[in-house]
Amino acid sequence: MTTRLYLISPPTIEIDTFAKRLEQAFDGGDVGSFQIRLKHTTDQAIVEAAKILIPICHAHDVAFIMNDRPDLAVATNADGVHIGQDDGDIRKARALVGPDRVIGVSCHDSRHLGMEAGEQGADYVAFGAFYPTKSKSPEALARWGTPTLDILEWWQAFMILPCVAIGGITPHNCKPLVKAGADFIAVITAVWEHPEGPAKAVEEFNKEIRNED
Repeated sequence: MTTRLYLISPPTIEIDTFAKRLEQAFDGGDVGSFQIRLKHTTDQAIVEAAKILIPICHAHDVAFIMNDRPDLAVATNADGVHIGQDDGDIRKARALVGPDRVIGVSCHDSRHLGMEAGEQGADYVAFGAFYPTKSKSPEALARWGTPTLDILEWWQAFMILPCVAIGGITPHNCKPLVKAGADFIAVITAVWEHPEGPAKAVEEFNKEIRNED
């Protein structure tokens, strides 16, 4: 098994600038998936951004995932949707997006939620936040808990669905997650705020994933 990167957009973007930065990120090395996760904006803005970013993803063989909104995944012809525990029923999402789109589900630090998601038709589950993160409020972190590495080890030992590790992950702290069995590591800040740019960040992550010096 080779762990792959799962890039997630910042909560706000300037689309023309970000499109160039996304291409730079892909030029840095292997990326499996990209999720558009825009907060505090309009549906139309998300749709317009998707129209620009999906061709970039597909040109690099990267899956494009819509955050929260199965309806917008269908409207933009995204490859899938990622939903949280408060974003509606998985079966309803499947009925909307159809059999061929990927559905991912946030399961925080809960094995039970992970198994439940799989039973309801999810294609992958995400556990986290493993490390301190700016992408979730303190209230959300307190509500959902903080997982430990054993949840990844257990999932790999007993489950078939891929699992994603998320939350405060950097090139310097990702290796334990990789060794524990994360199929993907999801990253936001460590890529988009890297002082040498997103390509360098992706390069550094891939070196750590592959245990290169």
